[in-house]
Amino acid sequence: MALFSLLIAIMVERLKLLPASWQFDSMLTKYQRLFWKDKKLDSTLAVSAVVLIPAVITFLLLLLIDGVFYDLITLLLWVTIAIFCLSHQSLRTSFKKYMLAACRGDVQACYHYAENLDSSECLDAVDEKDLGHQIGKTVAWVNYRYYGAVALFLICFGPVGAVLYCSVRFYDQYSQQNKLDMPFISRLLFVLDWLPSRVFSFGFVLSGHFAAGISEWRKQVFNPNNSAKNIVSYTALAAETVAESTSAPVCVQPTLALLALSKRNFILLLTVLSVLTIFGLVS
Repeated sequence: MALFSLLIAIMVERLKLLPASWQFDSMLTKYQRLFWKDKKLDSTLAVSAVVLIPAVITFLLLLLIDGVFYDLITLLLWVTIAIFCLSHQSLRTSFKKYMLAACRGDVQACYHYAENLDSSECLDAVDEKDLGHQIGKTVAWVNYRYYGAVALFLICFGPVGAVLYCSVRFYDQYSQQNKLDMPFISRLLFVLDWLPSRVFSFGFVLSGHFAAGISEWRKQVFNPNNSAKNIVSYTALAAETVAESTSAPVCVQPTLALLALSKRNFILLLTVLSVLTIFGLVS
């Protein structure tokens, strides 16, 4: 189910078939406004409830439909959850606008669209040439946070795991954007990212320059307190040969190189999943 669900979800995401209002973050925004808008999310119980309810509902649905119509309904739910969790058209739109702005030399627009790709941290590019490297690292990180990690949780824990991860990720962003102190959310996301970030970043090593990649990967992963973003982005940057800076107003070669590496890494993930499915190790 995992392989089939991921393939269908990727196809739907690439073809932009799912409306923005039906994508997971949009649905969580509606969920937040409808049920929790006036609630104070400053207690452990409240935060636990708001994060766990979507995953619990998914778990109960799976129990309810187990074995119905030879598990065809279960397969449909797997596919639906995968599509919801892996569709992020706003990110693709921001990246496309960034590339268009870079190609026409609109530096200010580049910085604006770059911030839309990852609003969790301030962009620390010192100049326009450095911006290409920073966006390349951001592309690798976004590929993990919104696609790779979700795929790994779907493979290992099914739709419940994918929904739980996406819910924690959403509320981590929600707390940062609204400057809320939500107990343990950031720490929980750190725990959820701890192993998947190390596994996914190793894929960059296998998909890129192995010697340089494995050296940087070992530096990053053996620090137990290292953030998932550092592990993923620095390993990706080391594993890919980046072209020298050009005279263009904004250098796009590093961005494109790391985007290509991210695509190869995701293809590697699907290939490994296919092999595991063939041998019956993954359902």
